[in-house]
Amino acid sequence: MKVLSKFSSIGLVLLILILLVESCKADPSTFVKNVIAGGALGTSYSITYLTDEEINLQSEIDSVFNVINRSMSTYIPDSDISKINAGDSTVVVDQLFGEVFLLSKKIYKKTNGYFDPTVGTLVNAWGFGPGPSLQMDSTKVDSLLEIVGFSKVELKKNGKLVKADPRVYLDFNALAKGYSIDQIAHMMDELDIENYLIEVGGEIVTKGSNRIKEKPWVLGIDDPQAEEGRRLMITLELQDRAMASSGNYRKFRIDSLTGLKYVHTIDPKTGYTKNAKILAVSVIASTCAEADAYATAFMAMSLKQSKEVISAQKELEVYIIYLNDDNDTEEFMTDGFRQLVLP
Repeated sequence: MKVLSKFSSIGLVLLILILLVESCKADPSTFVKNVIAGGALGTSYSITYLTDEEINLQSEIDSVFNVINRSMSTYIPDSDISKINAGDSTVVVDQLFGEVFLLSKKIYKKTNGYFDPTVGTLVNAWGFGPGPSLQMDSTKVDSLLEIVGFSKVELKKNGKLVKADPRVYLDFNALAKGYSIDQIAHMMDELDIENYLIEVGGEIVTKGSNRIKEKPWVLGIDDPQAEEGRRLMITLELQDRAMASSGNYRKFRIDSLTGLKYVHTIDPKTGYTKNAKILAVSVIASTCAEADAYATAFMAMSLKQSKEVISAQKELEVYIIYLNDDNDTEEFMTDGFRQLVLP
């Protein structure tokens, strides 16, 4: 009887503890949904975060975008990166620039040079950047390739960049959006905000869930072959991860003389715009800057090359929509990505 009584007492204590824990869980009705939307970094953004009272973080969010613009925007003439591209060797870059530079160097090596922030010279020449477009031919492409290659740039300990050729042009736009999202997410974490969804130009970081609806954050990936409007290819749940997508279906240029279609993805190896066999790529990673950079690289690589990199980088989950040899649409999806897709 004593043994039974002892276990009954333990069971009663456990029951009370469980009830206490359940009663302490936040009621969905106690959360306030804060939404801030606007334009930044040449695109739009939408940020949703749940708190126990209304909190306006507009000025803090604007501050993040402003700092990144002053450091890395190629569209602002007096930004640090614009000064460096113009030949100013006295610029001492800030910590954000340094972090992006080192991350770019890492992914440049892991993708065998297919992620290359010095490809901006070619991006401009093909008419997809802030610089003037050129009439491109094989001679012009070969000439520009001589100043492409991230190995031609070095960041010294004193914060100054040294270029092997003064004409080398840096462009971090391929991961600046992702990096800005990471910085905003870090700010949210510092404020102990546990549930948020940050989206800038289609790149996303989520934490927690939509506690008001008691549901995970649900995202959609566009069908790259939808001719009008938007049509979703898949939907998925994402929690405490980052996702970036890249595609050739919205950014392209039609030559007014030849009628040829030029997509915005530039192959840093050949210098030419890519034949759009890879239609769209979505990458899930621990940071949005990494996801952004890898998504850009996979657009420039062949499917076989991408699979080799993905196999070596176990932390990545990837979804690729591509055209096979018969020009039929097919999909490649890692097992981890597939587990997040909703039926």
